[in-house]
This record gives sequence, C-alpha cells and structure tokens, in this order.
Amino acid sequence: MTRHFTAIDQLSDAKMSSIYTLATSPYDDETLKGQGVALIFERPSLRTRASSSSAVHELGGYATFFSDDEIALDRRESAEDVARTIAEMYTIAALRIRQHGVFARMREATNERLSLINLLSDAAHPTQAVADVLTIADEFTGGDVTALAGLEVAYVGDATNVTRSLAVALLRLGVNVTVGAPEGYQLTPGGAEDPLAVEGGGSLRLTDSAHDAVASADVVYTDAWVSMGFEDEAARRRFDLTDFQVNGPLMGLAKDNAILMHCLPAHRGDEVTTEVLDSEQSRVWRQVFHRRSAMIGVLRWIKGES
Repeated sequence: MTRHFTAIDQLSDAKMSSIYTLATSPYDDETLKGQGVALIFERPSLRTRASSSSAVHELGGYATFFSDDEIALDRRESAEDVARTIAEMYTIAALRIRQHGVFARMREATNERLSLINLLSDAAHPTQAVADVLTIADEFTGGDVTALAGLEVAYVGDATNVTRSLAVALLRLGVNVTVGAPEGYQLTPGGAEDPLAVEGGGSLRLTDSAHDAVASADVVYTDAWVSMGFEDEAARRRFDLTDFQVNGPLMGLAKDNAILMHCLPAHRGDEVTTEVLDSEQSRVWRQVFHRRSAMIGVLRWIKGES
C-alpha cells in the first residue's frame, strides 16, 4: 500500500511513533539508492528545501526541485496532470503548496501510485511538527518522545497551520497545549488537522491573553504575524497582535528552564524580539537541525521501514 504523510491527524499513534524513531535512529544510506524525490514548491522556503534535499541525499537518493514558475499548479497545468507526469518518473513527491485539497486530487489522479509528503499547506505543516517534537524531547526527556506527557507548551500569536499540526502531535503525546491568540487569530474547529477534535492525551486550552498562556510554560512557541499571502494585511496584523510579542518580560512568566521555539523565518521586532531569539533559552537552531531528521524519518517510513 502506498504511504502518504499529509497530516498528523491521518496517521495512527503507532505510525507516528515509527516516524519519530526512524528520524533519529541509525539509517542505511542506500534506502533511496537510485531513486528520485520530486520537490514541488508553490511557496519558497530556505529550511524546507535544504532539509528535504539533504535528507534525500543522506538516504542515497536524489532530489529534483520544481518551482512555482515551472509548474504553476492549476494555472499552467492542472494539479492532476502534474501528478500524472511526476508519477511516471518518481515514486515520491514532497510538496509545499497553497491548497491542502491538492493532495487528495493528486492521489486520485495517480491511483495511489505516488507517495505524497506535505511540506506545508494552508491546513497543516506536519514535517515541522515532527521536528518540533524531536526538539522538545531533546530538551526535556533525553530524546525520548514517549516521555513527554505532562509538559506545558504555550503557543502565542497567530494560530497558523504550524499551530494546528504542532498541537495535534503534542496532544496525542500527552502534552498540555495552551494557545494564546486574540479574536480572529485563534484556532477554529475543522480542517485536515484539527487539534480541537483530538480525544485523550494532553489538554488543549485557548485564551486571549499572552500572559495567561505563557504562565508556568515549559515551552513558548511563536510564529510570524505576517505569513506568506497576508502581506496586504501587515499593518492590521501588527496592530492586532501587538500584545502577543514574545519578549523578555513575557518569557519571564514561563518556568525558569523554559525554552523558546520558532519555526522561522522570524521577523525580529514583530512576534519576537532579538533579545529572546538570540538568548540561551532559544532552541530555534535545534529545530532547524531536526527539520532534516524529520524528513529522514518520514522518507524511511514511506519506504516501509519500521
């Protein structure tokens, strides 16, 4: 059966456990020997392209990059026809796309011949979540993902696709998640990655106060206020989210050993101050390191390792 990794919501706990384990365990550099992975990017990303291509190389394969200018999904050519073309030459495609629904269309168009990896969509960012879980485990449990239950993670600011995948992953591991965001920027139910529908595991709490969210947290996480596609709303977003900046005083409300996380790129002076981003509490570069770990784990799992 063809395996896909498009949302954490769609994988069982056992499958996610395999991915976490495969991400950091010794691997065979011939797993993808002679095989190519198509990297399709509607949206640019330094870390996603670097981690994806290096992970494929580490496993013995080769990556081919296709930009939005070359493919232009549903503008130059339909998503279905792009998938059919890629499936004739590759067995795996990793996509960073605008509309999550493209994954279902591609699966149907190729009769499940092409394994799909979600490198980011409007609904989810599951590879980032895997990297974040590994980073938190490094910090608090010596790398043991199964021992994270009971930790307190606070997400502050605009609750994005990153928030959704991160919350689903953490809640299922027994981690308590608090999301602090103003009205209009908070999590809402539904979608391909829905933290509000997770049953069991950790608790999810929503608040409109950054101070309330961060109080006694082990991890403080934030993301850009002005993400790609929202540039026209920059001024309004900065005004609405002013009270949710992660700065020294806000970090001071968290536990003494709390860490800062950010999926990057960071807009210094907006969602986070340089003082905090470059502090000893920051683990943003460990997150970058684990972006490659996450891709290695996902690729190994797709190839049938366990």
